[in-house]
Amino acid sequence: MLDYKQAKSYYDHFGSKQDSQAFYEDRAKERLVVQADFAHARAVYEFGCGTGRFADDLLSHYLPPTAIYHGVDVSSTMVQLSRERLARFGDRVHVNQSDGVPKLDVADHSIDHFVSNYVLDLLSEQDARQLLIEVRRVLTPDGRLCLCSLTHGINLVSRFVTWVWSRLYALRPMIVGGCRPIELREYLDEREWNVQYQGVVTGFGVPSEIIIAVLRPR
Repeated sequence: MLDYKQAKSYYDHFGSKQDSQAFYEDRAKERLVVQADFAHARAVYEFGCGTGRFADDLLSHYLPPTAIYHGVDVSSTMVQLSRERLARFGDRVHVNQSDGVPKLDVADHSIDHFVSNYVLDLLSEQDARQLLIEVRRVLTPDGRLCLCSLTHGINLVSRFVTWVWSRLYALRPMIVGGCRPIELREYLDEREWNVQYQGVVTGFGVPSEIIIAVLRPR
C-alpha cells in the first residue's frame, strides 16, 4: 500500500502519462456515464480528477450548462493539467489539490453526483470507508455515488490479468501505481446504500467494476 507521500510522488511523476491508461479505463467510464444520469446534475464532485479528461468529457457533452464541477487530486501535476484542460469552462470549474486526507471540502448535502474513478483501489480500506462516510455527508437526498475501480476477472483472460496484477502489487505496489483489484460492493453497507447499477467490463483484458448507488432514507 502506498502512503500519501509515495502516491503523490508517483503521480506527480506519472501525471503526464496518465491518459495512456485510457485503453482499459474508457469502456468502464463510458458505462458509468450512461448509467449515472449526468444530464440532470447540478453539482459534481470528482475525487481523483487526474488530468481532467473525464471532467472535460462531462462538461462538454453531458452536464447541463449550469452544472458546477469540483475536482481534487493528490498530485500537483494532475491538478495543473486539469486546470489547464478545464480553464475554458471558467467559474463553473473548481480544481484543488488534496492533502491526502479522505475529507471533502464542500458543504453538507451540496453535491448530487460524486465520482471517483480508479481511486478506491489505491486507498487503504480504512481511508476508502472514511471517504464513503464523507460522501454520505455531502450528497443531496437524491444524489448518486458513481464509482469505477479495478476488480477481479470474470473470464479466463481477465482472471489471468488480475492474477498477474495482484502478484506485481504484492511484489512492489509502486510497479502498478499502488492500485490493486478490489470489490467495490464490499465497501457499501446495504443498510445505507441502494445499488442501482453494478457491472464489470473489460478493456484489453483488464476488468473494471462500475457501481451507481443512492442513499437509503434514514
